[in-house]
Amino acid sequence: MKVLMVTGDRNVLKRGTAAHARMELQKKQIEALDVVYWGRGAIFSPLLTEGSYDVITAQDPFWRGLVAWVVARRLKARLNIQVHADLMGQGFIRYALAQMVLGQADSIRAVSEKIKKQIERMRISAPVHVLPVFIDVSKFRNLEKKRHPKFAKTILWIGRLEREKDPAQALGVLEQARKRGADAGLIFLGSGSLEAPLRAQAKPLGGYVEFAGWQDPAPYLAMADVVLSTSPHESYGASIVEALAAGVPVVSYDVGIAREAGARIASRGRLADAVVEVFQTGARGELKIPVLSEVAWAEAWQQTL
Repeated sequence: MKVLMVTGDRNVLKRGTAAHARMELQKKQIEALDVVYWGRGAIFSPLLTEGSYDVITAQDPFWRGLVAWVVARRLKARLNIQVHADLMGQGFIRYALAQMVLGQADSIRAVSEKIKKQIERMRISAPVHVLPVFIDVSKFRNLEKKRHPKFAKTILWIGRLEREKDPAQALGVLEQARKRGADAGLIFLGSGSLEAPLRAQAKPLGGYVEFAGWQDPAPYLAMADVVLSTSPHESYGASIVEALAAGVPVVSYDVGIAREAGARIASRGRLADAVVEVFQTGARGELKIPVLSEVAWAEAWQQTL
């Protein structure tokens, strides 16, 4: 089987990234897997010929899905569409586009049962397979718990410091938790354009906020009492899976894989309450979705095509 993947993730093409490692797993299952990046500044090759691929797969059902549909029909290949995003969180145009593209698919891969149900409500005829994003959680299992040198309780926030992730909300949660008597601190693990304003906003909290930049999350998960996710929209949520695999409880909105994976779901006004409850009970996190081995995941991926 020869497959062409249309992606908007540049990391798929960068060695050393998790996305590239997943692509290498997929390559081992089939005769050929070629990847085309389609995004800002990209040009789709016009040199494709009929019969050159058996399957065209797109990593979303939106504009890339539309491109994949056009190419698949031109090459008389099967169309496979991957759905990572919460469809109910999309605007009208993107939702309508997804419904149109998914209606043309020969097979669909959803990364969660939640998204599968959303697709089924569209009355799509193509088979929908559920296969989560592959994450190697072996390094997060059985981490030796360590205490932060300054914080009695540690809140860990992981991700890009950008507006769409709402990291400022984490500062509000820390402030509320401390007002309720929790001797807690906050670590931002990540970087982005909001780092400078967040540092300024964090000054009233003294030394109870740290900015660690991008680091291996394992040592920080070993110190964390809770992982806080404040993103109002999430396509999947790899950091949530990693935290729960490490036994660290996660407090999150009902986004991406959070509920299925085992996170504590809270509304915006209840995030601090949930964090304080974790501190008081000493609860541990538990990953509630199955985690496949590399070989099993790659074999399951082939079956979704």
